[in-house]
Amino acid sequence: MPALLPSLRENFQNIACRVRIHIVKSVHYAKAGHIGGPFSCVEILVALYFHSLRIDPERPDWEDRDRFILSKGHSAIALYAVMAERGFFPLEELSTFDVVDSRMQAHPDMTMTPGIEMSTGSLGQGLSAGIGMALGGRMLDNDFRTYVLIGDGEAQEGQIWEAAMVASRYKLDNLTAILDYNKVQQYGWQNPVPLCPIDKPAEKFKSFGWHVIEIDGHDFKAVCSAFEEAKTKKGIPTMIVAHTVKGKGVSFFEGKYQWHAKVPNDEELELAIAELKYGCK
Repeated sequence: MPALLPSLRENFQNIACRVRIHIVKSVHYAKAGHIGGPFSCVEILVALYFHSLRIDPERPDWEDRDRFILSKGHSAIALYAVMAERGFFPLEELSTFDVVDSRMQAHPDMTMTPGIEMSTGSLGQGLSAGIGMALGGRMLDNDFRTYVLIGDGEAQEGQIWEAAMVASRYKLDNLTAILDYNKVQQYGWQNPVPLCPIDKPAEKFKSFGWHVIEIDGHDFKAVCSAFEEAKTKKGIPTMIVAHTVKGKGVSFFEGKYQWHAKVPNDEELELAIAELKYGCK
């Protein structure tokens, strides 16, 4: 992959900053939603939609498009914000997040929202759906790629590992999965010391026959390079273990399980936006 130009990297950083502001505003306005998980995967989503995915916002059902599944469906507001920035729908529509009959539901709905490939929310299922799409592409002799973003909490689900075994068995080199490894989940094992949802995921996926890349999930150069490396691998699926920070970008969100699904009050919203804007170029 050619080096990511500094100007392009700066542009991605500005988009990520705006996306986080969209997220916190939408959750505050809806009085519902998630903060921590959406914030941790922003750079991954921006890199996908502005660099790596073969897509056309004007033709969300284009037959030759790459497919993306957000398996950790509770982070839908991050996906909506990135897709709105990319032009799939107006930015103003983000204000309808979690409203009855809105296209911006709390979890992605493929029957309502253009560009959504899979309805998700029941954790652990997205990777299986991605395998089906990758197999379908192979059978149709179509060279689209399939990408699936999973959470480290849902990696506790047995279905993830059944899917991992199948993807390797069928040598799905057109499948790239990304683990948002922020190491913090909402419930369970919080006392006396919070435990990581899954230990040594790179070793585990390697043992299942995957090509594994470990990166800083907030470094655009590393994220984009990992996606390009995955495209070069033949006869093997790729798992990108992206080390991230839950609540990344706002100091009082970062690493706090309490902000998994907490709604900021007016003062917290103001402080968060001020901190995010300070980080924008």
